[in-house]
This record gives sequence, C-alpha cells and structure tokens, in this order.
Amino acid sequence: MSDCIFCAMQQGKIPFVEVFSSDNLFAFLDIGPLNHGHVLIVPKKHYANMFDMPSELGCELLSTMQLLGKAIIEATGAGGLNVVQNNFSPAGQAVFHVHWHLIPRFEGDGLLKWTPGKYDHNEQMLKLAAEISRAMK
Repeated sequence: MSDCIFCAMQQGKIPFVEVFSSDNLFAFLDIGPLNHGHVLIVPKKHYANMFDMPSELGCELLSTMQLLGKAIIEATGAGGLNVVQNNFSPAGQAVFHVHWHLIPRFEGDGLLKWTPGKYDHNEQMLKLAAEISRAMK
C-alpha cells in the first residue's frame, strides 16, 4: 500500500534499524520506544489487522516472538517483556498494517498499568459468554 509506513520501510523508502528478517516477517527497533529495546514485528505482506492475516503465519510469528523476546531480555537486562498487538482505532491501532510490539519491562518502569474492571453480577458474565459463543458459530 502506497501510504503504509511499514510497506514503505520494506521498499527502502524509509530507513529503519532492523533486528530480524525472514521470508514473511521483519522486525526493527521502534523509533518512539516505551523502553529501549522496544521492537516491532511486522508481516512483510500488508494485512490491515490480525483478522485479515492468514492463520498460517501464526507458527512463524510465535517462533519469532520467542526468539526476539529472549534476545531483547538478554540484551537489555529487562526483567520481563510485554507483547502488545492492537486492532482498529478504538483499541489503539495507529498504523493499519498488523504488527506486534515487544516491549522490555523493568521493575518500577510504570508502563502499561492495567486498571481491572468488574461485572455487575454473574448473570451478566454468563450472558456475555453465551453471546460470544454464538458469534463464533
């Protein structure tokens, strides 16, 4: 796609610092890292989000996440790693070419804190679970 930053990177139109490449995926350091060592993994073929991507890429993607994740932790001395993937604007997707963030985490870094919510009652959970199950059929 002509207006996609990740496609432009692959075409050599935009410089980036690559850390991994295969036939189907490439990975590079994020230029606006949440922590140093923040890496993005991107399919070389354009898919807008994970729902457009063929599931056959899943095995290679997981293997790449494992390989890179261990390497990021070792290289940065991080105590942990978040894998983050957003789909559609309301979920925070800003670049509409599917990608995964591997973010090294350090004790007390204050990043990505979750504020848990709650259901009003058990019946609400049961109803929603049934609706999700029906939507999969």
